[in-house]
Amino acid sequence: MDGVALVVGESLVDVVEAADGSVVERPGGSAANAAVALSRLERPVLLATSFGPDERGRLVSDHLAASDVVLATQPHVVARTSVARARIDSSGGAWYDFDVAWHLGPVTIEDVRVLHVCSLAPLLDPGAEVVWDLVDRLAATAVVTYDLNLRPAITGTGPEVLARINRLIGRADLVKASEEDLAVLWPDLDEEHVVEHLRDLGSRNIVITKGAEGARWSWGRRFGDRVTVPALPTEVVDTIGAGDTFGAGLIDALWDHLPARLADLTVEDRTAALHHAAACAAVTVSRVGADPPRRTDLS
Repeated sequence: MDGVALVVGESLVDVVEAADGSVVERPGGSAANAAVALSRLERPVLLATSFGPDERGRLVSDHLAASDVVLATQPHVVARTSVARARIDSSGGAWYDFDVAWHLGPVTIEDVRVLHVCSLAPLLDPGAEVVWDLVDRLAATAVVTYDLNLRPAITGTGPEVLARINRLIGRADLVKASEEDLAVLWPDLDEEHVVEHLRDLGSRNIVITKGAEGARWSWGRRFGDRVTVPALPTEVVDTIGAGDTFGAGLIDALWDHLPARLADLTVEDRTAALHHAAACAAVTVSRVGADPPRRTDLS
């Protein structure tokens, strides 16, 4: 299976207010960031997304084209381009407010190596229906990866949202979540019990990012099947796009294993993939905005 990475989710414009009060607009969005990162790492990628036929939409379109990201569907199925207003604090952390319109046109691509579902895509109607159709159609032949990247200010965390998250966790071959994601969804469970819960839902590969403390991969059914790697020491400019880049870095590192649906990965494979993803994310946080590395930047 040759195929492409099909990334599904939102594209938007980050309106970024720096700690000094200056404001700048930059293209971004969870899926757009992941698709740009994969393309810059020289993987064939298609992006199923939407943005408006407006000035901000042109900013997004030009950004994607500059990194050779090909659109899998007509994006102008929404009237306006979504906006994330990000405030950067003195430590480089980003805090967001959102104005999001999410829909998705028909996606007919078949030769897919990995289907990467991001953030809002499976949670917000009407676009979520198309996302679920894609998962149902492609899961038998493609590896499905799911980056939770929650935005509770938009979706909430009520029973219907949690049911959709649980459903996709159960369908995905690999689930990536941050500590913050898990704390929002299961505030009464510690990390070990959350991992057990995700295994019970059907997930066999669970990657948890822990900021400056690195990342952990848990797999299988046996307690103790895990590996943890530290974060790279990096001067943080801002964290916009870091998690999206980390997810793309995982896919890049695992590319040659994906036809086996991750079943044959060794501890060394998983460790190397985490290190690679961390290196990719470290470049992104060292730059302003969602600016993932090219492969040459990693040398």
